[in-house]
Amino acid sequence: MLLLCGLGNKGSGYTFTRHNIGYLVVDRFSERYRLPVTKKDSGCRVGTKEGLILAKPDTYMNLSGGPIAKLAGKFNVSPDCMIVVHDDLDMDLGRMRIRLGGRDGGHKGVRSIIETMGTADFYRLKIGIGRNPVVPAEDYVLGRFTPEEAGELADIIDTACDALKTFVDDGGAKAMSLFNKRPPV
Repeated sequence: MLLLCGLGNKGSGYTFTRHNIGYLVVDRFSERYRLPVTKKDSGCRVGTKEGLILAKPDTYMNLSGGPIAKLAGKFNVSPDCMIVVHDDLDMDLGRMRIRLGGRDGGHKGVRSIIETMGTADFYRLKIGIGRNPVVPAEDYVLGRFTPEEAGELADIIDTACDALKTFVDDGGAKAMSLFNKRPPV
């Protein structure tokens, strides 16, 4: 059983904010592969199909760990069969990196998952949202994408969905080898 989780903040006030890019990716993956994320289970909105669980914790970002740990426990998903999609301030917009394990990098949603599950040994698909040095980080991540960024967003989300599909079909190592490449300069 594989668990794909997108992180974000619940509520319409957070829709299309940078911090909700994990939700946006799960929504697109759901549409693309006809796996509706409509059921409520363990504090998440979920969709299930043939050994795959697609989930969005129905909470605020900093409390994501409880629902994800509960869902993983219910379906007996080991941490290395789980991938969490989230934003990353320290990467340029659209850059992606898949990794297994590691620290939370200052991301409070990831920190919540690590603390609640008692392990950091799960995959993460980190999606760069960039950083604006004149805007406090908390305000920046909760801000909406600029019109220029929004123009790139569809391609970024589609690429993230391709990475998730590779993770599902071929495993984490293959997804990392294909999607962690640096773009040409």
